[in-house]
Amino acid sequence: MASTIQVRVDDDLKAKSDSLFRDLGTDTTTAIRMFLTQAVAANGFPFEIKRHTESNPYTPMSEEDMLEKLRNSREQGNYRGADEVVSDMRLKYGL
Repeated sequence: MASTIQVRVDDDLKAKSDSLFRDLGTDTTTAIRMFLTQAVAANGFPFEIKRHTESNPYTPMSEEDMLEKLRNSREQGNYRGADEVVSDMRLKYGL
């Protein structure tokens, strides 16, 4: 027996999620089913949920702001070159 879940969402959110999941090779219904399966397997949300005290990290930045963040990262020693990152990914994922 299968149950039906109905959820109301904003039209724009539905359109964007449909497009995203289609690009990922699935549909929204399957993505929701995957979410529920992972939540049960994880015995909770399958991702970290936290309250952000800073601004939204996905807000578009100007080129000047991006360069300033990169400069600060380098000054604080939180910087790794692209070659090092790619090398680590190849080792980790066997690429």
